[in-house]
Amino acid sequence: MSNRITSEENPYIETQELNNIAGKTGNIYKSIAVISKRSKQISVDLKEELTKKLEEFASTVDNLEEIHENREQIEISKYYEKLPHPVKLALEEFMDNEIYVRKRGVESEEEEA
Repeated sequence: MSNRITSEENPYIETQELNNIAGKTGNIYKSIAVISKRSKQISVDLKEELTKKLEEFASTVDNLEEIHENREQIEISKYYEKLPHPVKLALEEFMDNEIYVRKRGVESEEEEA
């Protein structure tokens, strides 16, 4: 996922036609729910990725010199701050048909046989 996301992208969500969003599932509320769920997944993934990278810099001893000298940690944090919002990424995936939407409680004929 992180290979596709760059901080050079426009971080702002662009206005979309509601009919286009609703047309993907047949219901605007269902479409928004799918985008919301995917957005939460992306957010959790990015947070885990950032946490792993910052753990490399964790030290058991806190001294003032280490805090001021750790430029790499600051650069990593700035990079993640500039990334597009997870809602924007989820909306793009949804509109590009990169998200598989399945209906709950409806089994296909193949599964019943």
